Amino acid sequence: MERAVLHVDCNKFYASVECLYRPEIRHLPVAVCGDAEQRRGIVLTKNEIAAKYHIKTGEAVWQARRKCPGLVCIPPDFPLYMRFSAMVREILSDYTDLIEPFGLDESWLDVSGSGNIGSGVFIAEEIRRRVKFELGITVSVGVSFNKIFAKLGSDYRKPDAVTVFDRENFRRLVWPLPACELLYVGPATSKKLRSCGIDTIGDIAAAPPDYLHLLFGKMGYVLFRFANGLDNEPVAPAGSAPVIKSIGNSSTAPRNLENDGDVKIMMMVLAESVGRRMREQGFRCSTVSISFRDNLLNGTVRQRKLERFTSDSDEIARAGIELFRGSWDWHLPLRSVGISCSGFEHESGPFQLDLFDDGERRLRRERLEKTVDSLKARFGNACIQRAALLGDKKLSGFNPYNDHVIHPVAYFKP
Repeated sequence: MERAVLHVDCNKFYASVECLYRPEIRHLPVAVCGDAEQRRGIVLTKNEIAAKYHIKTGEAVWQARRKCPGLVCIPPDFPLYMRFSAMVREILSDYTDLIEPFGLDESWLDVSGSGNIGSGVFIAEEIRRRVKFELGITVSVGVSFNKIFAKLGSDYRKPDAVTVFDRENFRRLVWPLPACELLYVGPATSKKLRSCGIDTIGDIAAAPPDYLHLLFGKMGYVLFRFANGLDNEPVAPAGSAPVIKSIGNSSTAPRNLENDGDVKIMMMVLAESVGRRMREQGFRCSTVSISFRDNLLNGTVRQRKLERFTSDSDEIARAGIELFRGSWDWHLPLRSVGISCSGFEHESGPFQLDLFDDGERRLRRERLEKTVDSLKARFGNACIQRAALLGDKKLSGFNPYNDHVIHPVAYFKP
């Protein structure tokens, strides 16, 4: 039996939910945006009316307002969006348990074993109707024999539509599409393909795979398989989760960072969040990485191996600060910083004692950190703070643990 894969994409998800809750703005151009005063003022999504003004996701709010002076800008409400996302997936679960989220507003379904309900196209139409009727938002659904073409289908016609790419029509419908429509063909890859005379998905499909490998390494073979409909990646069962390989947080500062002291404040706040998240998972890390971006948006990444595994926020922050001091000469101010940990072991496993380290002191610190974690969980993140963070509340007054909960999802699983 032919495999039946669906990709469900909630149309303009954040903006659709906001307009559902605010009927007075439904007829206006609406964009959900970050906080411009905190220098996170970019467009996260927009409604169909705003899209007619050629407003793009990711552009600055001031650029969007220049295109559309009457644009209604709304701050994001992620708990609300997550609740709607859960309700959409509850509807999807009526048809299969093979449901794989792709971000907050998209999911793949494998309904090959749901023939007692109906065909893939029948199920797609029913999902589209139910989400619209029960939740008041619209979805576009792609139906195909693999995940890549199913996603292409959900992007092909919007909003509120079902598109089928099967083995009989994909050469006619998919191959003429621009190469940039294919998953993992971003701006840089698209530019490189165009320079080689490869403009469409069909051009990728017709290119010699070894030539694509020469251009892009192993991703060249992947793109060849994607374009020819040869992808056979399974849809993961509902509730399955990839192995956690790293935990990190980053943030744009509300003002330019001018010296090591500014960076230390940001690093300490971020390290507290990263350490807390690691301790909740029962992890210790062996590697600390930092990233930072100057005010011209040039990025730098550095990492170092630690002498011993740790989940101590102080040790993580100290390693990050030392890494930074050895990497930056302050020829330009900084706009953002980030810190992440990797190389995990579980805290219940054995660990090597250090002859020159006070093991009992480390255990006391671990217990103290977990006590602080429990206080923050009960009374809020600001219930207990380090004195070093009180000197500049503008820099330290953000909460990455609670605020930074939405992350992009990779197609390939570890």
